[in-house]
Amino acid sequence: MQFKNPEVLYFLALLIIPILVHLFQLQKFVKMPFTNVAFLQKLAQQTRKSSRIKKWLILATRMLLFSAIIFAFSQPYFSDNKIAMNHHTFVYLDTSLSTDTDGEKGNLLQIAAQEIIENASEKDNYSLQTNTDFDEDITFNELKKKLLNVKNTSKKLAIETVLLKLNTVKKIKTNTLYKSILISDFQYTYSNEFTNVTPAFLGVQLKASIKNNISIDSVFTNNASTTNLTINVLIKNQGVAKKNIPIAIFNDDNLLSKQSFSIDENTKKLVSFTVQNQTKLLGKISLTFSDTFSFDNTFYFSLNSTKKANVLSIGKEANFLSRIYTKEAFNFLQNPLQNVNYNAIPKQQIIILNELEKIPESLSKSLLDFSKKGGSLVIIPNSELETKSYNLFLNKIADAKIISKISDTLKITNINFEHPLFKNVFSKKVTNFQYPTVKSHYPILAKNNSTIISLENNAAFISQIKASNSAVYWIASSLSKEQSNFLNSPLIVPVFYNFGKLSFQHAKLYYYLDAINAIDVETDIEKDEILSIVNPNFSFIPPQQTFQNKVRITTKERPTEAGFYHIIRKKDTLQTIAFNNPKEESSLTFLDVNTLKEATNFSSSIKDFFTDLNEKNEVQWLWKWFLTLAIVSLLLEILILKFYKP
Repeated sequence: MQFKNPEVLYFLALLIIPILVHLFQLQKFVKMPFTNVAFLQKLAQQTRKSSRIKKWLILATRMLLFSAIIFAFSQPYFSDNKIAMNHHTFVYLDTSLSTDTDGEKGNLLQIAAQEIIENASEKDNYSLQTNTDFDEDITFNELKKKLLNVKNTSKKLAIETVLLKLNTVKKIKTNTLYKSILISDFQYTYSNEFTNVTPAFLGVQLKASIKNNISIDSVFTNNASTTNLTINVLIKNQGVAKKNIPIAIFNDDNLLSKQSFSIDENTKKLVSFTVQNQTKLLGKISLTFSDTFSFDNTFYFSLNSTKKANVLSIGKEANFLSRIYTKEAFNFLQNPLQNVNYNAIPKQQIIILNELEKIPESLSKSLLDFSKKGGSLVIIPNSELETKSYNLFLNKIADAKIISKISDTLKITNINFEHPLFKNVFSKKVTNFQYPTVKSHYPILAKNNSTIISLENNAAFISQIKASNSAVYWIASSLSKEQSNFLNSPLIVPVFYNFGKLSFQHAKLYYYLDAINAIDVETDIEKDEILSIVNPNFSFIPPQQTFQNKVRITTKERPTEAGFYHIIRKKDTLQTIAFNNPKEESSLTFLDVNTLKEATNFSSSIKDFFTDLNEKNEVQWLWKWFLTLAIVSLLLEILILKFYKP
């Protein structure tokens, strides 16, 4: 038994007062001598004994009355929890796209929200975490309002983030009893996110009733001829084999072609469409099939008239550069130092300084301005360079300097496969290729320097130095045949090709929602002018950075829905881009809850969790019973006084 007002129980000590009063007020009988009448003597003894019993009974009933009243005012109760504590329930409701499917009772997300509303206690306070919002310390009515408006989103929230938020909420308030419930389908393998220090919570796993899913995994194109374009669609099937699945391709809302296909169990298949070649296409792939998820049955992509990146090489003429920077993908120019067109420098995306003996002051100023406005630089040193000239330039552009030349034949052995320069270049890490060599190199010191390729002594052969607004790539050795055979290495093509491609982020066929996407838009905008992204139902201003001749747009939090979006300057459409839902949401791989640590428990349903929680929080008040006991004791005293005649 617990007490809401335990301090009232101190008044029980006052019960000694009526006991003392009663003892002092007990009547003392006086013996009176009588004649030897045995009958009268016996009657007197009986009267004295009956009076004592009556007085003790009255004392007992009064003590019981006062005690019951004191206990009633202390408000005793039976409960598993202390009534003085506040009750707070942390609820995480997974609103990712994978919960937008049907379970045994209906749509997973909507049924989960409804069961919370029906079973949660109206007396408790709540914190509600979804994949997009966090509402802290809200009442039941506020919780209900939030749940009635909950919607699926493309944003994925890691369980690790949810647990961190849970810990943060617990530390904010004292004298509060916290309970936590995580409601999710627990897609993918989250077991590595649960450890021995994971805060205790109860989970409910949402399960779809259908265990088969077919989705559009990706789209890519290639030219079948000068007049036709081939659109390749990669289809992924999870579950049993499927036959005669209709699939169609649209240009915006206009049907271009349709066909049907069959696919084997748990495999991928390539479906191709041949359409008329065109410079601009708002493509939409749609397949018709009812399975676990419907959001992955539509895929958007856009073909824009892609502009070529401008590449300028200053210095020694190099045939390998002209073979890499072809006319189909780049606008490539080579100029010797004495014939540089300084007016053309601001129009470039990347400039290569190819084996200059020194960097003149006039060129240095133009390159510094070019770099500040976002242009990329690749520096290939001459084997007999003027150190002072180079260091003066490097110090200004990137707070870097080269050290004295080291003449030593070394192998080029290590590749930083994680660098963006090698993204999608290697299918696996290569360790046994034929190593190219250098006979001499110039080590460089820089504050913000990341190694791309290194020598066998771990010195950088190719490194990226971060300048204020751009990238500067330093190649430590001359690439002449006398100094290195790197030109014969298979690395030469992807390295220099990606130098050019990374200098200008052309619009891709499509982008994914809830991912960091960088898009360069070639345009000249005025001061304080901005670009916006719009579609018929939604518009927003993305984070953007203005450079000379281009604006770099970054998207992450928005947009939130798949479809076509237009990049707008004032009222002019500069580019159309396509966004799709994250393909990971189509996975039918879920956590096996039996593999979790002991710190976590899983319930069979949301109703069971709240029923158990409400039972534990239920309070059985006892003050009414003590008040009843006080009344009964009072009635007993009245009856004793009226009917008990000693």
